[in-house]
Amino acid sequence: MARVKSSASEPRRLIEYALPGGWKALAGRTDADNEHLSLRVARPDDWWFHVRGMPGSHVILQGPAGEEADRETLKRAAAIAAYHSKAREGGVVAVSCTRARYVSKPRGAKQGTVQIRKEVVLQVRPAAGGPAPAIESPAADESETSSHVGTRGSRSGTVNRRSK
Repeated sequence: MARVKSSASEPRRLIEYALPGGWKALAGRTDADNEHLSLRVARPDDWWFHVRGMPGSHVILQGPAGEEADRETLKRAAAIAAYHSKAREGGVVAVSCTRARYVSKPRGAKQGTVQIRKEVVLQVRPAAGGPAPAIESPAADESETSSHVGTRGSRSGTVNRRSK
């Protein structure tokens, strides 16, 4: 009988972007990478990003200890999440943003699928780590519970895993 490699033994292929002020954004490439990044690498106070309503990479924003990310840095990380998604060729894209502490895996969910709470939606143009696009959201959607990706108003927030 053939042995199946466990996902724990596979190397993680994360994409790292250096951002101004000592910040860095990490993006997963596969469902396994996304899950590892969101649930193992991310610290509770890190920021987590994912494009709304379509498959894409999970992105984590990590910075210097004790510092708070400014809006420009958050938008840069959101633009990276939009770039590493099926919305890459889109114009302005909605990206969900929350603290990593509010990201969890629903019981029995497929690999790479997570649930989020306390979501803020940023409107950005996809960009691979360059300057943040100058798009201002008319009203950021802050909620105690997140919306289902692609369905506004839902009480549970489930983010679809990345498909290739």
